[in-house]
Amino acid sequence: MAIGRDWDDIKKNLSSLTQEDKDEIDFQVKLIGEILAARKEKGITQAELDSLCGVKQTHIARIENNNTDPQLSTIFKILRPLGKTLAVVDIPETLDHASDAHF
Repeated sequence: MAIGRDWDDIKKNLSSLTQEDKDEIDFQVKLIGEILAARKEKGITQAELDSLCGVKQTHIARIENNNTDPQLSTIFKILRPLGKTLAVVDIPETLDHASDAHF
């Protein structure tokens, strides 16, 4: 996906961000991309998703355009009718070194 590659190039040049900040932004970009891809794969419009999950179409648009930082409960509401969920997974060893001091 071109968006991911663009972000990879940009984040290499953002020295003011911590690795943790970069990881969080990277996660948000991937999550939004997954939501958008799942919605399009199912052929569901934002308005139809609104009807299915109860999150207003305008809010869905802001999420998909990365203009808001949605609450976890909102993400779950959106993911459910798309047949998706979130999972907690181990941090890969290559990323773990940056966050060890924070736990």
